[in-house]
Amino acid sequence: MIIRGSEAVLVQGITGKQGTFWSEHMRDYGTKIIGGVNPKRAGETHLGLPVWATAGAAARETAIDAAVMFIPPMGVKQAALDIINAGIGKIVCLTEHVPVHDTMYVLAAARERGAKLIGPNTAGIVTVGESFVGFMPAFNARVFRPGSVGVVSRSGSLGTLLCLNLVQAGLGISVFIGIGGDPVIGTTTKDALISLDNDPQTEAVALVGEIGGSMEEEAAEYARTMRKPVAAFIAGAASPPGKRMGHAGAIVMGNRGSYAGKKKALEAAGVTVCSTPKGVADVLCERTIGRA
Repeated sequence: MIIRGSEAVLVQGITGKQGTFWSEHMRDYGTKIIGGVNPKRAGETHLGLPVWATAGAAARETAIDAAVMFIPPMGVKQAALDIINAGIGKIVCLTEHVPVHDTMYVLAAARERGAKLIGPNTAGIVTVGESFVGFMPAFNARVFRPGSVGVVSRSGSLGTLLCLNLVQAGLGISVFIGIGGDPVIGTTTKDALISLDNDPQTEAVALVGEIGGSMEEEAAEYARTMRKPVAAFIAGAASPPGKRMGHAGAIVMGNRGSYAGKKKALEAAGVTVCSTPKGVADVLCERTIGRA
């Protein structure tokens, strides 16, 4: 899922501390923030923008392409259903610690209505030079310089490090997609690869994966069909077998979800797997892809 600068974005929880801080940064960067949602402050303005009681009320007054959620975990289900029922097609759920059964319910509702959800527990999306939705440092040119390398990451911090390494290597970023670290999420690694493969501004892909789950193995099957080069870093190479590490999704059962299993699947698909994020930048730099 990619959000362009021309797309209108609604902010649920815009009046809260984090909602206010990041809405200002998103708008200053170029994101088309059209207003926010807070039932207790409906009818007011905040940051010079209208505040509605619900996403449905907002959608009845103006066109909305995407919504981002600065919502506590136990409020995510109701807030997400409000967005979905409003007919908004793209949802960015930043919240962590969302109950898994709530996530599964929301994903089922989104599929039924044709909506796309990224997260929960995502750092967001950056379309470099156009917009960002979430809390990535898109405004820092040392991390996000325009270019043609698309980045997919389960981790916001590791994704930021990889973007920094790419820029330091003389490359630039087209799109960053933070899919989130929870075991059940709306946008998988494979989904993100498909989006970047179809993005005309992206010429190569840098992937940050982690041990646990099978998303990287499933993405490898799609990567095999891509003409765009893909290089990857998989976190967790030194993790003890059978241990739960890092994100909630980092649970390894036997060889399934292990570093070795992911590395083998990706390399068999033609993906270069590097031992460090800097190695990913070096590989793509050697191929002279996306120089800024």
